[in-house]
Order: sequence, then structure tokens, then C-alpha cells
Amino acid sequence: MKTAILRSLAVIALLIIVACGGGGVSQENYDKVKTGMTLEEVKDVLGEPTESSSIGMEAMGKKLGGGVHTWKDGSKVIMITFGGDKVTMKSKNGF
Repeated sequence: MKTAILRSLAVIALLIIVACGGGGVSQENYDKVKTGMTLEEVKDVLGEPTESSSIGMEAMGKKLGGGVHTWKDGSKVIMITFGGDKVTMKSKNGF
């Protein structure tokens, strides 16, 4: 009985980990991020950012948003710059 419960819990934990998505900081996931993607699309690939900063400005009567979101895993770092809520630039360090 205990073994069946432990197996069930292990399967549930594995499903939660997989469902919570995000692949993390890797070359493969870095390559998946493309100019023009939204933050939500990037989060689907990389998971939640470890750091975020945003800026807001207005030009010619239009509000423009943007910022830099960073994903870290040890010495590996991926930085994604957003302008108008879309990826405009990406960089990596440590791999």
C-alpha cells in the first residue's frame, strides 16, 4: 500500500514539474527565442525570469513599454530585451 502511494506521488510530482513548463537556461532554449516574440511566448520557452526591469516612455502621444528580463542558472545567463512588448534583442553569457 505504501509503495503504491509513493509511486503515485512520484508520478504526480513529475507531472507537475513537466506541466510547469519552462525549459530553463540552455543553448537550445536560447536558440528558440526569436525577435518579435512576446514575453509570454519567451516564458513558455525559458520559464519565469529570475530578474526583470521595465521602462515606460511616451513618444508622439503613444505609450511605449519595454524592459530587460534575465534568466540565470549558475554562471549561465540569458538576457532578453523587449520594446513595445516584443523581443528586440537577446544575449547570453557563460555558455
